[in-house]
Amino acid sequence: MAEVVLRDLSKRFGDTVAVDGIDMVIPDGAFVVLLGPTGAGKTTTLRLIAGLEKLDAGTVHIGGRDVAAEIPAQRDVAMVFQQYSLYPHLSVRENLAFPLKSPILKTPKAEIDRKVAEVAEVLQITHKLDNKATALSGGEMQRVSIGRALVRDPSIYLMDEPLSSLDAKLRTDLRVELKRIQASLGATLLYVTHDQIEAMTMATHVGVLNEGRLVQFGSPREIYENPNSLYVAGRLGLPRINVLPADVFGGVPDGVTQIGLRPEHIAQGEGQEAEVIRVEHLGDQARLHLTLKGHAITTLTDPHQDYAPGAHIKIAPRNPLCFDASGNRIA
Repeated sequence: MAEVVLRDLSKRFGDTVAVDGIDMVIPDGAFVVLLGPTGAGKTTTLRLIAGLEKLDAGTVHIGGRDVAAEIPAQRDVAMVFQQYSLYPHLSVRENLAFPLKSPILKTPKAEIDRKVAEVAEVLQITHKLDNKATALSGGEMQRVSIGRALVRDPSIYLMDEPLSSLDAKLRTDLRVELKRIQASLGATLLYVTHDQIEAMTMATHVGVLNEGRLVQFGSPREIYENPNSLYVAGRLGLPRINVLPADVFGGVPDGVTQIGLRPEHIAQGEGQEAEVIRVEHLGDQARLHLTLKGHAITTLTDPHQDYAPGAHIKIAPRNPLCFDASGNRIA
């Protein structure tokens, strides 16, 4: 595995700026997640590292090597696309083995068989090894696509929303499995998603992108607890952070126009009176949807507490995040 260093990475498509001066270090052995909405530049960044798009400006170093002049096959990366990208005329076994038969790798047959069997077991597709790719379900095809990367031992794995087409249970299982595999291999992995749960549960580092710019980079906990802007604060957290005018509760520093309150940062039983709109019972917790002075607020409450719509409770902020009129964080 290898450290990957991006310096002033930039890419335009006509008048559209897809990636705008990204500086980022992907540490050796790290699981880095790029998080952002559609159009933020996540996939383009992956493709620039892989050599599938040509840089307009900047450099990509993999293991200390400037790869600008190298074609994708020379960069020693393994990429999983959002689409399945399988060879339909080949069996699952042959699809998994295909990358290892590259003239560059020259993997012995016994080693190919061992790696294919190992990865198939991890991805729960051993019983499908002799099926043609066209005979698989969408979820099975995506698992094979992931498996084709996992059989490799590249400098970095690049994954573009590989779990997005899977059902909820399999997505959860593979999140755990991908993290376990990455940790056990000591693999360097750059993973693109708009799913904040994937970012929070798998990443050692999260990079938040907005319109092609890297706006914050740090651990998931740092990004969640100490966002540098309202935009970043809204990218992590479920339920989403409550954004309210600064004067709803009062007592904030000068220059603050908005406050952000995580659902767990709202104290109950004191403060101002809010009206209960509805309650979502989720087993281990309950989400309480309130309205205060015309503003919607979501907080968490005891799952055994039974609030009827129209009931009134008192709430108060605890450790609010403060932002100015442009959405920048005020410490």
